[in-house]
Amino acid sequence: MAKARIIDGKAIAGELRARVAEEVRALKSRQGLTPGLAVLLMGNHPASLAYVGSKRTHTLETGMNSFEVDLPGTTSEKDLLAEIARLNVDPAVHGILIQLPLPPQIRTAAVIDALDPAKDVDGFHPWNVGRLWTGGEALVPCTPQGCLILIERELERSGETVAGKRAVVIGRSGIVGKPVAALLLRESCTVTIAHSRTADLAGECRRADILVAAVGRPEFVRGDWIKPGAIVIDVGINRVPVEGAAAEAGASKSRIVGDVAFEEALEIAGALTPVPGGVGPMTIACLLRNTLLAACRQAGVARKD
Repeated sequence: MAKARIIDGKAIAGELRARVAEEVRALKSRQGLTPGLAVLLMGNHPASLAYVGSKRTHTLETGMNSFEVDLPGTTSEKDLLAEIARLNVDPAVHGILIQLPLPPQIRTAAVIDALDPAKDVDGFHPWNVGRLWTGGEALVPCTPQGCLILIERELERSGETVAGKRAVVIGRSGIVGKPVAALLLRESCTVTIAHSRTADLAGECRRADILVAAVGRPEFVRGDWIKPGAIVIDVGINRVPVEGAAAEAGASKSRIVGDVAFEEALEIAGALTPVPGGVGPMTIACLLRNTLLAACRQAGVARKD
């Protein structure tokens, strides 16, 4: 059996960003409207700083306005909510993203609830969550949206669609697992949400035409869990220590792996996302797409999706 095809998330994300940039140019030309994304960061966590910097770069490259709000890690919840209230009514800001995690003195739920749902480009506000599950117009969480796009693109190669496929989503978080399941259900897929307490988890996975791993455990999904020819979407990003000869040779002391045992899956799956380079790039691309969509909706401008 041939090895699985590697799904190039970087390339597909690049295509999506290019389409967003083209729409932004048209929006500026025809409507005089420039979408604006505000990213609110508390503290100076290195990983968050790097991620926010990447978002800023891609936002500006697509022709949008980028607004950064940097607050000390000691900021009170009251002051943070006041900043969100200001962004909610700023007409130049069409999307607001709160960089998580927040410091311990801040209630994350209270912050998300304070967002204007129309500007909630992460899709975490209860209004957007409810609309997603009931089939209404909503802003959809970025990573799940990216997963769906990758799945659809892979199926298009053989003239297929998501409808009628059997999917298993491992992980039930409100950030990835549940929204991915909702999106697949919306496309007429038959979906099972599995988790650590699922009986015969490996057996459930073997029945899946589409397997989405979002459990947060390094190389948790083994090759023999996968149905031959299945599409495997690995959402996990886990740092593990380097062992053996590589460590002795002075290589980096850690490496990034996904939730799927990649080399094992490569021998069984039909298509597979790598880590890194699979789902990750799609998250920022879908964030830009959501910002464009939010700007159009707020301005009453129709667009093709």
